Amino acid sequence: MARWLRSSTSTTSPSRPSTSSTISIATGGDLGGQWVSGGYDPGFYWGQVGFANGMRLEMLEPANLELDDFLRRFLDGSGPGPHHITFKVPDIHAAIDAATAAGYPPVRVNLAHESWMEAFLHPKAAHGIVVQLAQSSEHEHPLLTELPPSRIAEPASLDCIVHAVTDIESALGLFRDVLGGMPVEHGTDGEDPHVDLAWPGPGRIRLVEARSADLKEWVGSRPGRLHHLAFTLADPSEVRGAERVDRHDTGDVFEVAPTANLGTRLRLHPLGFGVRTSRLPRGSDARTRSGWETPSYEQ
Repeated sequence: MARWLRSSTSTTSPSRPSTSSTISIATGGDLGGQWVSGGYDPGFYWGQVGFANGMRLEMLEPANLELDDFLRRFLDGSGPGPHHITFKVPDIHAAIDAATAAGYPPVRVNLAHESWMEAFLHPKAAHGIVVQLAQSSEHEHPLLTELPPSRIAEPASLDCIVHAVTDIESALGLFRDVLGGMPVEHGTDGEDPHVDLAWPGPGRIRLVEARSADLKEWVGSRPGRLHHLAFTLADPSEVRGAERVDRHDTGDVFEVAPTANLGTRLRLHPLGFGVRTSRLPRGSDARTRSGWETPSYEQ
């Protein structure tokens, strides 16, 4: 399962984390995300919401900095925005060994608690995004503050992470060969070739190689950079801050700019648009190839 994170820049207190407000405005209110779980860990508070297709998004914000200040340092250096994608694995020890053997030695390995064991791949090695490997036993955490009701009747679906990279073949060496993503579609976005990867379940990642001048400039000197999250919902125009970026027979596509959404761009498609509907070919199972489960966006 993939975990995808976004963090606000505000500092929280142990008694009332402002993360809950962030979730309600950025996801629960406009996109209909439903509370799943949340709690305190050393250095941060986390809260997850789930969407119509089962994908999850998790928000983080600094807390208990005396225990660990990694998130505060990340925000001070990079500002708010995407932090990592998490892949749930059945055997964290085997996952660490496989990543190491492939040339992606994990950092910040923590195997102290059987209920949640984790390791990370550094973004310089993992094509511009932190990758978290996690083995966990599912458990829920109560909501510490009430969220306002959703502003839409039906929750959106979180369909795809779109990640721009400088070398798509090299990136496939990680996301396909190590993490077990199955290529289900390929094509070009203008000058920029892309490959869509799928895992069992709804998780999808699109890798886009930055060849056009604008995308190359946006990625800059990084090996990669997460470009946007793709959602589908009944009426994208109702999302606060959304602006029309494209017109189609099946409906208009809208976008929420990173400056309007704590550093993370959202691409909003109408129902029936067909974004990221590709599934694994019949008879295939990425789990048997690699042991990895689907990336679900527990941001």
